[in-house]
Amino acid sequence: MLLRDGLGLAFGVVRAEKLRAALTGLGIAVGIAAVVLLTSLGTGLQRFVLAEFSQFGTNLLQVVPGRTQTFGVSGAILNTVRPLSLDDALALQHVTAIEGVVPVVVGNVAIEADGRTRRAAVYGVSAAMPQVWRFSTASGTFLPDDDPTAARAHAVLGSTLHRELFGDRSPLGAVVRIGGDRYRVVGVMQPKGQFLGIDLDDAVYVPAARGLEMFDRDSLMEIDVLFAPGVPAETVAAAVRRVLLLRHGREDFTVTTQQQMLDVLGSVLSVLTLGIAALGGISLLVGGVGILTILTIALAERTGEIGLLRALGATRQQILWLFLGEAALLAALGGLAGLALGVGIGSLLQALVPALPVAYAPQHLVIAEVVAMAVGLIAGTAPAVRAARLDPIEALRAE
Repeated sequence: MLLRDGLGLAFGVVRAEKLRAALTGLGIAVGIAAVVLLTSLGTGLQRFVLAEFSQFGTNLLQVVPGRTQTFGVSGAILNTVRPLSLDDALALQHVTAIEGVVPVVVGNVAIEADGRTRRAAVYGVSAAMPQVWRFSTASGTFLPDDDPTAARAHAVLGSTLHRELFGDRSPLGAVVRIGGDRYRVVGVMQPKGQFLGIDLDDAVYVPAARGLEMFDRDSLMEIDVLFAPGVPAETVAAAVRRVLLLRHGREDFTVTTQQQMLDVLGSVLSVLTLGIAALGGISLLVGGVGILTILTIALAERTGEIGLLRALGATRQQILWLFLGEAALLAALGGLAGLALGVGIGSLLQALVPALPVAYAPQHLVIAEVVAMAVGLIAGTAPAVRAARLDPIEALRAE
């Protein structure tokens, strides 16, 4: 039996039993669609977070008060032996390879200007913020490099806050009330957009010492450190730890590199991947059982056909591959339907929710289709072996 004859028989069986083939491939299709959809969301999320971090550069590390083990939990909410202070930030400026240090304290207060009031985020930072955060001014200047203990009441508006309070007019030199205190506007920032859902444009930037006083805090929320390109992040992190250990007497702070932050994201995505594998595995198992059942039924119905093929010279191996080919074909068609379904649902979700990060990795699609075919081959092995072992004479008598 020639290869084209075997393929013709396999396709002929699928065409003759369209409903049966569709039901058989349904389980495979659902499993593959679930895998494609969830992996596209996971891939999109990973690329989204990488893009969010990269807008601030790749040579940054973060120091938070308190001993924490996970990214995203502020150490400021934990009891610490010693607050993370402005003096700590000043001390870090003298560490080799460090190019900029930004002490950070954040809150939300009412901001009044020109007869308008708006609640917005207030960031207490230092003059190094534009350099460290890659965030430049659109007009005016940023905060002056004052003595942190005697910082002047200057403020820089985010682009959205500027528009909401002053419209198209320049706010430079105007006085705004932030949390009840008077500040003079010295600059307006370029639009920056959002960082992990935080709108950096709907905000005002004031000296860190003023922010601590405004929010009645004795500890900074974090210190962001910019180090020279080419220097290993762990080397800088170790130097930062040494300085703060000398000042604090114990490690009551946490130093986190960007790679560690991304590693935590990777662990979260790994858990998501396990969930995807479980959901997809259940559906693929159902599809595999369907293929096994259909081929077992087909074996009983086609016993005479198998006997005739053997009488015409077909070998046991050719009968084996004929049934395996039918199983692989059913699984492949179900897999292709699942790919189309998963990509279609993902595209629809992205159209309905443009902010939803959806991205397709070609290798994931190929792997999904290969897995579908592998499931079909495994499920079809038992019926194929039984068909190959049929005695041709007994098979013809069954006809």
